[in-house]
Amino acid sequence: MSFGSEGPARRASEKREQVRRHVVRLIDDAAPGLAKASERDLAAELGVARSTVRATIEELVEEGLVTREHGRGTFSSPHQAAGPSDTARKFDETGWSSRVLVFKRPFAIPSRTARLGLPVGAPVLTVVRVHEERGEPIAIEHLALPEDLLPGLIPADLAVRDLRLLLRERFGIVVRTARETLEPGSADVEQAKLLAVDVQAPVLLAERLACDTRGRVVTLSETVYRGDRRLAR
Repeated sequence: MSFGSEGPARRASEKREQVRRHVVRLIDDAAPGLAKASERDLAAELGVARSTVRATIEELVEEGLVTREHGRGTFSSPHQAAGPSDTARKFDETGWSSRVLVFKRPFAIPSRTARLGLPVGAPVLTVVRVHEERGEPIAIEHLALPEDLLPGLIPADLAVRDLRLLLRERFGIVVRTARETLEPGSADVEQAKLLAVDVQAPVLLAERLACDTRGRVVTLSETVYRGDRRLAR
């Protein structure tokens, strides 16, 4: 019988994820190269074994998010991933907002499950958001998200400008690479209604596949932008 060992294994995994999220938040709060708390201090603060802290930090070292110096401790990487761009912050400050129209869990279209690199039947969150600036709709975004990586996510969490920041601060997921394809198109009836444009008005279609530092696909987004407007990515 295998289920007798699943409980301890799951608890160990949850503790490592707890440590990972905590360390990633520390990285975000300090300049690159700044020393962090010791393994002993982190273990005491989080109530976990020091071996759990050590194993988690080793993973982060392999991913290039932190560096270690013998006798000196753990440091944030001088090449850590950048946070939101100045453009993104400007949108937030000048009236940017997002409305969540659809939030389904779990809901998996086989083709999207495959694009996310997940096994058949794995839970996938399906989200549709409308992005607005000063009350004017500028984009419709369809998101597919691996539910197992985002425990406790609710629609209100997605009313953010930069999804990368949410993933990093809330779930300890750091986006490292993204592949985006663009092509012109024309608005169908539903898109025209949501974007407040004429049917067949020009739009820009963007597909974006983002992977984290572990090589996992963490978001698949398909966005329709008004032809005369486009959000800064």
